[in-house]
Amino acid sequence: MATNPSPRTAVITGASSGIGRATARLFAERGWKLVLAARDAGALETLATELRGRGAAVAVVPTDIGDNAAVLALAEAAQAFSGTIDLWFANVGIGAVGRFEEVPIEAHEQVLRSNLMGHLYEAHAVLPIFQRQGRGVFVNMISMVGFAAAPMAAAYSASKFGLKGLSEALRAEQAAHPHIHICDVYPALVDTPALDHAGNYTGKAIHPPTPLLEPRRVAEAVVRLADHPRATTLVGAQNWAARIGHALAPTLSLKIIDRWFEGYFAQARPAAVTSGNLFHSPGDAPRVDGGFRKPVTRRLPLLLVGGTLLALSGAALLRRASRTEPS
Repeated sequence: MATNPSPRTAVITGASSGIGRATARLFAERGWKLVLAARDAGALETLATELRGRGAAVAVVPTDIGDNAAVLALAEAAQAFSGTIDLWFANVGIGAVGRFEEVPIEAHEQVLRSNLMGHLYEAHAVLPIFQRQGRGVFVNMISMVGFAAAPMAAAYSASKFGLKGLSEALRAEQAAHPHIHICDVYPALVDTPALDHAGNYTGKAIHPPTPLLEPRRVAEAVVRLADHPRATTLVGAQNWAARIGHALAPTLSLKIIDRWFEGYFAQARPAAVTSGNLFHSPGDAPRVDGGFRKPVTRRLPLLLVGGTLLALSGAALLRRASRTEPS
């Protein structure tokens, strides 16, 4: 895309914490005008004050992304603020952890409303604007779970698979508009506050497995798409393990993950059942990092990925061989 000499404008939803907060800071450093959206108005104002102090032009639009009327109002406010929208980052993501039947149906519905319908509302609001402008980048934050489902997170998995299908359909429809880009970002596990904020219906404390991505690394990938848009961006080596393992032996790979969850929760300390931030903003101090990362060697992620691929490949070959053996 041609470089625009005037400041460009990015709309970032889910901007109050984690990847969204990190991305806002990075765009501000590069001179972009920003429209920040999330449910937590106070967290947005805190971030906006910080960025304005660095010279950025920032508008704050508190928005529940699961409300289509609110998303339309966000798009209108962004246009009124800047006149154009160059990039829209659909970044909201919430989750509910627990066995499918033990998670209340209201929680499942809320995850789908925010993670899937919310992103659909965002695309529906901004694509007509992009078409009138003749350009624009829509960045859809998905997850490695969009390639391989996560047991204990059924609605989250469904939402991420749905987002992948949504992007593919939109990309095909927008093919006649060469300067409108639908870009997907698939990060591996990221160290953000999202897990602390998730609904937890397990009755046990949750701690993510390492290694975890640094949120700013994902933010850098998003910002690069403004000038170098591409359909699919994978961040984190674990993505390849998930994709290849799921392709070689989908049922087996998910059984292995489910067994790991069972072992983990069998020894995890008790914790209160909570809906987390599903139905309201978390209300804690806004931050980028979740605080779960531990020091690891540079080789460890590669060893983990290599070991996973070898194990899954071997298991798949054994299964195929057993099927061909004479009875």
